[in-house]
Amino acid sequence: MVVVVFDEFHCLFFKQEMELSLIGLQNAGKTSLVNVIATGGYSEDMIPTVGFNMRKVTKGNVTIKLWDLGGQPRFRSMWERYCRAVSAIVYVVDAADFDNLSVSRSELHDLLSKPSLSGIPLLVLGNKIDKAGSLSKEDFTEQMGLKSITDREVCCFMISCKNSTNIDTVIDWLVKHSKSKN
Repeated sequence: MVVVVFDEFHCLFFKQEMELSLIGLQNAGKTSLVNVIATGGYSEDMIPTVGFNMRKVTKGNVTIKLWDLGGQPRFRSMWERYCRAVSAIVYVVDAADFDNLSVSRSELHDLLSKPSLSGIPLLVLGNKIDKAGSLSKEDFTEQMGLKSITDREVCCFMISCKNSTNIDTVIDWLVKHSKSKN
């Protein structure tokens, strides 16, 4: 109990920081998520990320460095390099794109099999739940094979960047996984 009180006290006075990699197939909503977290704004007219973008966002006393990595097949080989030594891996999936769910699942599980990423917490976001026919959380969890991932902390939220659904919950999770800056 004393540790919890100390952690809360510690957070009041010390800056926290974290580095995240946002990955997922093209058109999953990674850049939209970065923009919604950073500005609260959403735009329909997003240009696909070529390579990667980096953006720093401050939420309370936490500075989050977000690596937004391109999801096209030619960029997926870079994912591992940008996921090493991050506070968490954020994997974004279009929960209404049934044609690409199996590819997304395969890419995720392939990435997590890399020894250099062992133990890094994983946040999986089923995006675009505002679209008709998007998967339920239960179906999404099943389709993505999330229950089979047992070597790290795994969390899953269903979100809509367009409507800001559950974005506060995502930010809360991220802040809780930040590390103290000494």
